[in-house]
Amino acid sequence: MDHNAAINKVSPLLPLTHEQHQLVDQIETFIAHHIQDAQPAVFTVYGDAGTGKSVVLSHLFNDLETAARTDAQSPVAGTTNYFLVNHPEVLKVYRNIAGQQKHLYKKDFERPTTLINRLEKSQTTADVVVIDEAHLLLSKPDHYNNFYGTNQLSSLLQLAHVIVLVFDETQVLRMKSFWTEERLEKLLAPYTTESVRLTHQFRMTASDQLVDWINQLTHRHLEPLPKDAGTDYDLRIYADAEQMRRAIVQRNHEVGLARIVSTSGYPSTLDGGKHYITEGKFHLPWDQYNYTSVPWAEIPATINEVGSIYTCQGFDLNYVGIILGPPIQLDPATHQLVVDLDKYTDVEAFKHRQDLTDPDEIHAIEVQMILNSINVLMKRGIHGMYLFAHDPVLRQYLLTHANGHAQK
Repeated sequence: MDHNAAINKVSPLLPLTHEQHQLVDQIETFIAHHIQDAQPAVFTVYGDAGTGKSVVLSHLFNDLETAARTDAQSPVAGTTNYFLVNHPEVLKVYRNIAGQQKHLYKKDFERPTTLINRLEKSQTTADVVVIDEAHLLLSKPDHYNNFYGTNQLSSLLQLAHVIVLVFDETQVLRMKSFWTEERLEKLLAPYTTESVRLTHQFRMTASDQLVDWINQLTHRHLEPLPKDAGTDYDLRIYADAEQMRRAIVQRNHEVGLARIVSTSGYPSTLDGGKHYITEGKFHLPWDQYNYTSVPWAEIPATINEVGSIYTCQGFDLNYVGIILGPPIQLDPATHQLVVDLDKYTDVEAFKHRQDLTDPDEIHAIEVQMILNSINVLMKRGIHGMYLFAHDPVLRQYLLTHANGHAQK
């Protein structure tokens, strides 16, 4: 088995912990109790990046489809069920898994807009809809992507008997999919609901102290790096991006699945051309659109590209080298992390929405989404994180307060 392959990270053949088994059983009981209800019922799994949400859903959906197609005595016998994810790279992984499992069909795995439009056109419904990365569901119309409703989850609630979703508000990255736990709970208030919150970190071998440091950073609290990054975790702070790149190339040669990623703040336009990130001697292009069925990080040539939140969200890397771009700065007077929105170059992220009109609220949301992007990138690496900051003040702070992790 290729341990680096994404399909083996969320395969329904992957062993579950006792707690994960219990959660799958709990959700299956919830489905059985509510599959015949007159009103929709929703089970929500809350959890941070790397807490095992996706593998739970993978096991759950495999159990569900196996029972639906083979067990005439099951409460879900003969049901029509779908697995949704609004991330094209992650969708590739699930469809590749479906090709290897007897009772999972590729057609069961869809993007939300595709399923919504098809069910509405045919005036049919689904029995169970499982949604991975539900924080990526559109919460406003998006005519460019053929979604004409007001909210994808609201639309799905009109089309399904039971919905199972996983949600992490710290992975919300675009205004058109702006969510918070509060907004989710308000929308679900009229329905039968049950929820579980996962807290154990499965992806990273990092210490609890380092995970907490990342979580604090996501809320603009910058502290000195913890001395204990984890017994088997390689944390490094770099003064030179090219030196960091060379280290990542070496790790990729040794164990594979090591990549450079970056926040926004460098030239980037959706015109099909190459746009480069330059930091001193470091000079690599952004990731290119991936037309293959292989996830971006598993394509050998992408060691010579810089990944983004759009290619690596939801994926494991063995080692991640992160560039904190120009918008991420440190105020030298207050030592507070600040975000300069004027230097953010991802024009797709902050498109206007009619239900948000307060400029201060919009500013706060946009800042938080940039911080969320850092959170997503920093939680990709299983065995190590290498870090370089564009802002010289922030870079010096990280090097000075590296607690033994600075590279000379």
